[in-house]
Amino acid sequence: MPTLIKSQGGRMVLANDPFTHVDDDQEIPQGDVILSLTRFQAEGDRLLSEGRSVGVRLTTEEEVEALAYDLPRIALVALQFPKFRDGRHYTNARILRERLAFGREVRASGDVLLEQAGFMLRCGIDAYEPADGSTADAWERATQRFRHVYQRAADDRVPAFVEREK
Repeated sequence: MPTLIKSQGGRMVLANDPFTHVDDDQEIPQGDVILSLTRFQAEGDRLLSEGRSVGVRLTTEEEVEALAYDLPRIALVALQFPKFRDGRHYTNARILRERLAFGREVRASGDVLLEQAGFMLRCGIDAYEPADGSTADAWERATQRFRHVYQRAADDRVPAFVEREK
């Protein structure tokens, strides 16, 4: 089971993950699952009708707007980062939070590194499966590394230019 770090009450904590990532060619196990968008579109209604919590995993090529209709029924959206330098999911996280008003878990999985912690949190990602084996304490320190921010984001921190006006 991979490490799961979550943002809870302004702190980064190690959390138990009740979800199982299921590939498209795997049989769906009992319990809560995270499926690809394609598999969710094919089997999601049945799984949700069984009372399961279902998450959807998006690749960077898939548009988050494809989930707009189903978001009220989805437990989480897992954004699969193929490489740490691919930032398309930062935009997807902001779209989920700001435009689609998704209030449940937005998770980063794949090539997720500690150096990205503060930026991911600012975009609205609140759960992480770090690829580098980092700890919740390290993620906590990384998210608090910079006192000032310079633009508005999904995290509602006050930008430096607003602080100066006070």
